Amino acid sequence: MKLIFAGTPEFAAQALQAIIAAGHEVALVLTQPDRPAGRGMTLQPSAVKKVALEHGIEVFQPLTLRDAEAQAKIAAFGAEVMVVAAYGLILPQVVLDMPRFGCINIHGSLLPRWRGAAPIQRALLAGDAETGVCIMQMEAGLDTGPVLLRRAFSIEAVDTTGTLHDRLAALGAGLVVEVLGKLPLPAESQPAEGVTYAHKIEKVEALVDWSRSATELDRHIRAFNPFPGAQALFGGQTVKIWQATPVAGQGEIGVILSVDRHSIVIACGEGALAVSELQKAGGKRLPVQQFLAGHPLKVGERFDRPE
Repeated sequence: MKLIFAGTPEFAAQALQAIIAAGHEVALVLTQPDRPAGRGMTLQPSAVKKVALEHGIEVFQPLTLRDAEAQAKIAAFGAEVMVVAAYGLILPQVVLDMPRFGCINIHGSLLPRWRGAAPIQRALLAGDAETGVCIMQMEAGLDTGPVLLRRAFSIEAVDTTGTLHDRLAALGAGLVVEVLGKLPLPAESQPAEGVTYAHKIEKVEALVDWSRSATELDRHIRAFNPFPGAQALFGGQTVKIWQATPVAGQGEIGVILSVDRHSIVIACGEGALAVSELQKAGGKRLPVQQFLAGHPLKVGERFDRPE
């Protein structure tokens, strides 16, 4: 099948690799413009652009798809379908209508739950029992289109955004290849009930509020791993918490209840959190024993409450 692929991050790059491996003709790749990154803030290509260049596929990086020149370029390829995954630009109706089979999207949630930009983090923060991937026929609304294929799996107690991302990306890559091999497929309209929106994650949300329950904070820490990292405050300094487990315990909120070489136990609004991996600003992620060697913490000391 002759297709156009539109995507930007690693989640999309895995799908592009799978589509190429399945033997489809990817005539054009759309991706976000190169962005400055790293210490030198040099321009870096997206993960999708790297895959496209490795396979000699033409790359197009418009700032918008609303101008006639960009639309004419896309139309000229005569693609049968466009596959979209975490692209980052809105597709106007004229573009959605161009391919014979329209545009299909790989979305990392069980629609209509968690439409929008951050479905993985929002599912973890909400304590969802499962997540999955939907391959959706795109329409003008935000992730409102009918679903061609869906597959679910359980969210485990140790899952982070990072681990879920990898499982969802692999699943999405497999499902989109399956759909491409069966087009045209019947699509199932999304139900009106159960709609939730996965609003974009803001850095300020990463702050740890010890007045919340240990169960909530466990989900919070896993949701912000690997980015931007759950941020606690101690003595006015930021300490990122990367790994923790809810445990029994009670005390004044934010106070350290016990310290040993395996964990630092901190009182929460309900229960306590045994923290086992931390990172001081400018430092490395460290297990508790190594962290304490450079930053001793004592029973009775207290983590700050966010303002």
